[in-house]
Amino acid sequence: MKMLVDSEKCTASGKCILVCPLSAITLIGGIANINHDLCDFDGLCIPACPHGAISFEEDS
Repeated sequence: MKMLVDSEKCTASGKCILVCPLSAITLIGGIANINHDLCDFDGLCIPACPHGAISFEEDS
């Protein structure tokens, strides 16, 4: 599993960064970037994003 950021929807509001307890999200080039080595996939960032830019991707 991993978290995906839709670069078309991300507005760099930073709200996802504020709710991530592991500091796994940074802004790079005005787009949220999730460090999957730090992320524990708790999903707190998903509802925090006002534009619905973050989602889970299940492994196939």
